Amino acid sequence: MKLDNNVAAVVTGGASGLGAATARALAAKGVKVAIFDLQKEKGEAVAAEIGGVFCEVNVTSDESVDAGFAKARAAHGQERVLVNCAGTGNAVKTASRAKEDGSIRHFPLEAFNWVIQINLVGTFRCIAKSAAGMLTLEPQEDGERGAIVNTASVAAEDGQIGQAAYSASKGGVVGMTLPIARDLMGEGIRVNTILPGIFDTPLLAAAPQPVKDALAASVPFPKRLGRPEEYANLALCMIETGYFNGEDVRLDGGIRMAPR
Repeated sequence: MKLDNNVAAVVTGGASGLGAATARALAAKGVKVAIFDLQKEKGEAVAAEIGGVFCEVNVTSDESVDAGFAKARAAHGQERVLVNCAGTGNAVKTASRAKEDGSIRHFPLEAFNWVIQINLVGTFRCIAKSAAGMLTLEPQEDGERGAIVNTASVAAEDGQIGQAAYSASKGGVVGMTLPIARDLMGEGIRVNTILPGIFDTPLLAAAPQPVKDALAASVPFPKRLGRPEEYANLALCMIETGYFNGEDVRLDGGIRMAPR
């Protein structure tokens, strides 16, 4: 797909981190970008910087996502590109003993469901609604109507202690990539997923420097945290390369996560 000012894009989680880097990279190509996020102040700032539009969206809500797409399409027209970066995580053992008194507890199911609803169901909600819109577009010269990029995690394949919900949600994103690509192949819409490793994003910003240094040292090569711009580069490669379809690609410096 040729990226220029004739193309509109939606980036979920675009107010910071991987999403913001991708929004900037798309805008640098001339693409009209709409940012979906709950971080209003940050989202509006990024949108103003790139000449885009901010839509306050909760990906767990049909009404909120519908309103976001309506606002984005009113400003830019039907999107040909969707990049799903909205996500969250937690860390709770499936069952464990409390250090204080030895009492036994298990992963609260509402906390498990919360992660699934945002990372997995929220991603699918945005895909389904965006793809339905893409079907209204006239195909480009090669028959292409749209391109979708999702964000999973290396935790989808080697999740750590306490990551049952997070790994399940991201594993679900990986698992649905090929079936969705097959669902949409007759309509000229491609679907791919990136599995980032340890990236320097706001999620890690609060961590002490020694912790970040140790994480960087655990990467085989290069021995550093991933840069959001590197995620954006791969996302654009997936969008621009017409033969890239139905794939799940790790972007992790060769790391395989240890149990903890």
